[in-house]
Amino acid sequence: MITKELLEQANKGLEAIPVKGKSYVMVNKRVEAFRAICPDGAITTDIITNAGGVVVMKATVMDETGKILATGLSYEKEGNSTINKTSYIENCETSAVGRALGFLGIGIDGSMASAEEVANAILQQSEGELIGKMKVDIIRADIEKGLINEADLLKYYKISRLEDMTEKQFSQYAEQKQKREAQK
Repeated sequence: MITKELLEQANKGLEAIPVKGKSYVMVNKRVEAFRAICPDGAITTDIITNAGGVVVMKATVMDETGKILATGLSYEKEGNSTINKTSYIENCETSAVGRALGFLGIGIDGSMASAEEVANAILQQSEGELIGKMKVDIIRADIEKGLINEADLLKYYKISRLEDMTEKQFSQYAEQKQKREAQK
């Protein structure tokens, strides 16, 4: 049986790493701590849904009798970060396990997010920021040179004006522009 004392003991030995000013315990260390206090327990994962490049997983942490101690859910999009370009399902599973162990009380210090989740959130936040005047001016110059049609560009990125373009969309635009120039 897992007691508060066992959880406290397990957490004492966990090393946290700094991620953007916060401390996080890696999921593999949380799993090790769980195995130390409940060697006959189990951690299972199930895919709830996996469609259109989006996966949702559930992790379940059980004691030696099969009693559910905690669960955790995670959601990941294929390709929305460097790791998710090749391993979004594995990343989702790891996050779900980390969250379940966090809900159990292993490896948390005020936050349920894993280090990967924090890094992904920061990346997504920056990619969602709107471009500034300088980048809008670059696109306007391309339009004036006849390199791109403004209406087609707005339609392609599903925006109503150039100022609504995100940093991620601009990066895609710049990549496509480089490819066109390389073909010439």
